[in-house]
Amino acid sequence: MTDLFTADDDEPGRVATTAAPLAVRMRPRSLDEVVGQQHLLAAGSPLRRLVEGMSEDGGHAASGGSAVRRAGPTSVILWGPPGTGKTTLAHVISRATGAAFVELSAITAGVKDVRRVMEEARDTRDLYKRRTVLFLDEIHRFTKAQQDALLPGVENGWVVLVAATTENPSFSVVSPLLSRSLVLTLQPLSAEDVRTLLERAMEDERGFGGDVVADDEALDHLVRLAGGDARRALTALEAAAGASAVDAGGDLPVRIALDHAERALDVAAVRYDREGDQHYDVTSAFIKSMRGSDVDAALHYLARMLEAGEDPRFIARRIMIAASEEVGMADPMALQTAVAAAQAVQMIGMPEGRIILAQAVVHVATAPKSNASYKAIGAALEDVRAGKLGQVPTHLRDAHYPGATKLGHGKGYVYAHDEPHGVARQQYAPDEVVGRRYYEPTDRGYERDVSARLQRLRQILDS
Repeated sequence: MTDLFTADDDEPGRVATTAAPLAVRMRPRSLDEVVGQQHLLAAGSPLRRLVEGMSEDGGHAASGGSAVRRAGPTSVILWGPPGTGKTTLAHVISRATGAAFVELSAITAGVKDVRRVMEEARDTRDLYKRRTVLFLDEIHRFTKAQQDALLPGVENGWVVLVAATTENPSFSVVSPLLSRSLVLTLQPLSAEDVRTLLERAMEDERGFGGDVVADDEALDHLVRLAGGDARRALTALEAAAGASAVDAGGDLPVRIALDHAERALDVAAVRYDREGDQHYDVTSAFIKSMRGSDVDAALHYLARMLEAGEDPRFIARRIMIAASEEVGMADPMALQTAVAAAQAVQMIGMPEGRIILAQAVVHVATAPKSNASYKAIGAALEDVRAGKLGQVPTHLRDAHYPGATKLGHGKGYVYAHDEPHGVARQQYAPDEVVGRRYYEPTDRGYERDVSARLQRLRQILDS
């Protein structure tokens, strides 16, 4: 196995550039070799039935496509985070069934590429009675027109489509394709799963064949920083082995120590796609942490968004909304802090803007909470949408335009500043909602004072 650590010029201590990446070499050859995702791999599961049904005829398909339909669904959508085995499962399906395998990436492929694959798959079926498995990576990046181009091949059984996405298919895949698909959700690998993969890679002939061993603390470090991503774990192991080989000077087995693992991968991956499903998950957790007054959790999610390259203006907008929706009049200064933070970040930029955003998050998360304003506008909108509109009282109507006086507009209006306490006793609401109470302040923070004042105001207005 020295060729894995020695370049073509036989210089010791260098990782070979001719060998395939470890993650590729260790790709499972069958469903039984797949680590993790046991909820998809159990006996009788839809995925096993699909693979076993296709395997029965050795990848052959009837020209009418009926055999494809008997084998199971003609479209499979694999949804999950990076490194959970989406591409692996596509290769396993192809290898297990003996079908022709075609791989496209939605980043580079267009409608013409899809149509070409469909035509070739149809010819392969008609001429050679052989199925084609089309693996389409990142299908969420396809436009509606591009996804529609897949439908004829899927419907007619020309291809068995295996599509991968990191985004929720309900939002990123067109309905006609989604309704013809079996959606399989992949979960991040557990620490035990990742450790199993790393140990297998060190022992298996396709990997290092026993020529690499790792200290427990080094293995623990690689597992921890992989974050449930198999590809990241294997890539880190390969880099750590290369770093260790330099120190070993050509001696075998190469032993990976903690410092080798740290050199290979010293920063945890932030598995977060700004345009993907996890964007919404992290944002949701961020908002709910501020609402729940867990300042530490809120700062954690802020850090994740910043590290992932999230637009700081987006973060600032969410903080401003939370300041009003979750805090409101319990601490009116929270909104001012949030607005000031948004303006300051726009003027200063990053990375210093992270400090300003953190201050705003701390203010909102630690402030007394009230959603009274949020509930108030919600209740008012509900009445308006229910048709409780009514006419604006005549004395409140605009009296400045010609003819308004003849209509009685403004007649009887009482100017509030001329009244005791600056409060004028008169009807303000339309008849249909007179007496309706929308704003009900809490007894928390500054809103406690607002509640007492509001009670006095309503007593004056209702008298």
